[in-house]
Amino acid sequence: MERTAVNPVTWSAELGFNQGEVVSGHTRTLYCSGQTAMDGDGKPQHDGDMAAQLALSLDNVEAVLGGAGMSLANLVRLNVYTTDVDVLFGHYGVLAARLGAAGVAPTTTMLGVTRLAIPGQLVELEGTAVA
Repeated sequence: MERTAVNPVTWSAELGFNQGEVVSGHTRTLYCSGQTAMDGDGKPQHDGDMAAQLALSLDNVEAVLGGAGMSLANLVRLNVYTTDVDVLFGHYGVLAARLGAAGVAPTTTMLGVTRLAIPGQLVELEGTAVA
C-alpha cells in the first residue's frame, strides 16, 4: 500500500491531518463503526471526562484495527464527533500525540453534535483504514 498526502495548504498538516490522501495498491479496507468510551462489557466510562473518553475511544479504535490485523498506521480517515468542540480542542493533544507516534495524519472531520447515542458520552471516533 502506498499513501500520498494531498495538502494544497500547510496549516492542516501542522495540526496533524492531511486535506486528502491518495491510497494505491491497497488490498483490504476496514470501515470502523463509531467507537466511544465503553468498556468490554458495553458500559460507558469516564462520565464528563473528555480526555479520558478520548483516550479510551482511541483504544477501542485500535482494538478494532488490531482485530483486522491493522494499527493506527493504517488509518486513512478519522471522523470525530463531539458534544463540545471547545472542550475537545483543549484535549486534542491526546489524539494528535497518538496519531503522530503512529506516523499517521489521516484525513479528519470534526463535528459538533447535540448528543451521542449513549448519554454522558462526549466523543465518538469513526475510522477507515487500509492495508
